[in-house]
Amino acid sequence: MRKWKGAVAAIALVGSSAVAIGATLNTRGSASTTTGAQEWVVLYTSPAAAAKARASIAAAGGRLTDEITSIGAARVMAGAGFAKAIAGDAGIRGVTRNRSLGNVSKGMPEVVATGRPANAPTYRTGALKSTKSLNSRRYSRSLVPDPLAAEQWDMKMLDTRKAHRSQTGRGVTVGVIDTGIDASQPDIAINFSAALSYNFTVDRPDIDGPCAEEPDQSCDDPANIDEGGHGTHVAGTIGAAKNGLGIVGVAPDVTLVNLRAGQDSGYFFLFETLAAIDAARTQQIDVVNMSFYTDPWLYNCSDVSDIISSTATPEQLAKDVAEQRIIRTLLLDVIAKAQAGGVTMVAAAGNEATDLAAALRSDATSPDYGADAYERVVKKSCLDLPAEAPGVIEVSSVGPSKAKADYSNYGWKEIDVAAPGGFFRDYFGTDQYRQPQNMILSTYPLATGQEEEGFDADGNPIDPFFVRDCNPSGVCGYYQYLQGTSMASPHAAGVAALIVGRLRSQGRTVTSAKVARILRHSARERSCPNPRTVDYTIIGRPAEWNATCVGNANNNSFYGNGIVNAGKAVRR
Repeated sequence: MRKWKGAVAAIALVGSSAVAIGATLNTRGSASTTTGAQEWVVLYTSPAAAAKARASIAAAGGRLTDEITSIGAARVMAGAGFAKAIAGDAGIRGVTRNRSLGNVSKGMPEVVATGRPANAPTYRTGALKSTKSLNSRRYSRSLVPDPLAAEQWDMKMLDTRKAHRSQTGRGVTVGVIDTGIDASQPDIAINFSAALSYNFTVDRPDIDGPCAEEPDQSCDDPANIDEGGHGTHVAGTIGAAKNGLGIVGVAPDVTLVNLRAGQDSGYFFLFETLAAIDAARTQQIDVVNMSFYTDPWLYNCSDVSDIISSTATPEQLAKDVAEQRIIRTLLLDVIAKAQAGGVTMVAAAGNEATDLAAALRSDATSPDYGADAYERVVKKSCLDLPAEAPGVIEVSSVGPSKAKADYSNYGWKEIDVAAPGGFFRDYFGTDQYRQPQNMILSTYPLATGQEEEGFDADGNPIDPFFVRDCNPSGVCGYYQYLQGTSMASPHAAGVAALIVGRLRSQGRTVTSAKVARILRHSARERSCPNPRTVDYTIIGRPAEWNATCVGNANNNSFYGNGIVNAGKAVRR
């Protein structure tokens, strides 16, 4: 199954979008909405009203297939008239289709879930056991630097070698909510916890491709594979082992947990995403990385008055805002409960080159990227989720020169910290301009890399954006250069993991607020550029991408409190 047409060297997965470097993004056509059974997400009036809500669901002709009791939410199979039939019933606060909540590639069409195979995974609060039994396959630190460490300008920027003298993340769990993790990748295998990992998705042939064309020729994916690649890249940045092969992660002794909510094709359905976040709480995961773009609504409003102008009819706006309100309520609730449970949550700021602090926000892509999309201008109170949820650490992206990456969102008192995310067009006017090495090198599944024509049938790289490294024993790891806030966020998540480890080693209480505070205060301050307005048209970007930095060295719209620094974070 191929998501992109053409050389992958021309496309970089970012944040939750894809930043085009050369070739044109070629997306799949939208799956049609069935008039028969559909998936719905039902919001209860409260978790305590679950029994009444279940009865109302059944009375309205729905079949409850899954439930998250902590926030009072259910996944239901029902016909097209279900929402109208259940409106106002006992225990019911609202209902929405199980739309794709997010995707890792901007421009992908909206998809509505229409059915689940009999073997689809289910999630019940408490069903996943929080054993805290970390992977027993630990490694001995290699005295020889990992061969590709010299290519990791990102780790040098974060002073990770200095940090690793005292903290490597041992005993700390980091959840990756993404497209999966390839646990066979040798840099990841010895840090991966199969016991704590879970796949909340099931491949859907209409959007993920025929089962026979999957790398494993199956639509039934265990929790230790990644047929999309994005999640494995994120995981490697966080916790690639220092094992004498390939690269080194920010926290090379951390325990990596796959909380898969993303389809192979990059879609994140609403219920699956909610379940993954809630699982981080029930599994007592320490840190979670969320590198996905929220969809179907770029900004989720809570009231029609938050929309200043729109090409939609008043009736359509009222209907759509009602849906956004439910999505917003569910996400904010599940995130707040996870944070209260001690989970530090880190998210990509996004790749739309947008000032998130502006009073008004333009959106011409919602509710999807097809014929139903319409233009609207909304107030800042309409949230980009999950990045703008209270308490979530929002991360912008910088290149090797420490310049804000052209694609990265920004915003004064919106961005918490910045981190290396790659900037292909950094160093304009030099030989380093438009080089793969300006991006982030991290782990990647071989099968996916071959599917994207980065490796040949024997695993040899045939594209400069793909790399292989083998040790004397013949064990090989596979890697790719990518860029985006998706790549920045896991750097911050890795530093957060080191902070958790330091606090525990000192016998101090760990809270998500404390970890976030240390992460911000230990970041290296970075002043606004001079001049403050950066003209990205000189590197081929549209004038709308030009950005003005606001604030001072202590806190500004490009870098927040500064660029995260592992060396300083473990000393504080």
